[in-house]
Amino acid sequence: MNITFRQLRLFLALAETGSVGGAARTLHVTQPTASMQLREITQAFGMPLYEVVSRRVHLTEAGRELARSARAIAAEWDALEQRIDGLKGLTRGRLRVALVSTAKYFVPRLLGSFCARHPQIDISLEVLNRDGVVARLRENLDDLYVMSQPPPDIDLEDQVFMPNPLLLIAPARHRLARQPGIGLRDLAGERFILREPGSGTRMAVDACFARERFSPALRLELGSSEAILEAVAGGLGVAVLSTHAVQGRTGARQVAVLDVKGFPLASQWHVVYPRGKKLSPIAEVFHAHLMQASTRGWRGHR
Repeated sequence: MNITFRQLRLFLALAETGSVGGAARTLHVTQPTASMQLREITQAFGMPLYEVVSRRVHLTEAGRELARSARAIAAEWDALEQRIDGLKGLTRGRLRVALVSTAKYFVPRLLGSFCARHPQIDISLEVLNRDGVVARLRENLDDLYVMSQPPPDIDLEDQVFMPNPLLLIAPARHRLARQPGIGLRDLAGERFILREPGSGTRMAVDACFARERFSPALRLELGSSEAILEAVAGGLGVAVLSTHAVQGRTGARQVAVLDVKGFPLASQWHVVYPRGKKLSPIAEVFHAHLMQASTRGWRGHR
């Protein structure tokens, strides 16, 4: 097979954007040029690499294998460029980070301080629900991943770097808002608003309720912490959310943190990547920055 490195980049862009037009824009070529190059790649392999269904590109098994190899080659090339830049005294390149939605309340601040030190680095930040982050982790699409519940079936390099206490909140004027030592049984008549099944917060909450043999009366399941906060503030029920999501929202006309036995519920933030993966120089520097900065933040949360 005779395929150029630029053609590999083009096919990788096709896999990531899901369209020929998107791949063409990524590599700054015309769509006819991209189409011609993709035909040449397919001919070189001698079998279909993708098909178009309802204007959306779907990779075949051979196409997925090519995309995985192209991604690994591109990552190694990018790492080489970063190492050469390092020898020249330069620090530049691209950092790809995927994080679960609740982590958006603090990770951008850590990225901001990192970018202040390294202004020539470009950041690609994917904010998704846990299932979306795990899917990207399985495909090794990013440098680092931030979540509270890493999947147990993937062999990972995993470091805990910050606590993620989960709070039980209610409307600010709730009858239990100022009562100390509340038991879960005292909330048996309350309607609960919880994160969607599969989210890290929901997994921790379900495990807690199962240990306590407590069955909440469920009113709503929502995929957004902001939506849950608004629902609680509006008097629709009580909820369990990360302290990072609740900060700045307690007080009159908003929400109150209930003093429930067993809460805050212990949870932690993890930074992970596939075991055996060689981090790029930029990813290594950011990983060290994350651990260093979050250690200071850890003390602030105690």
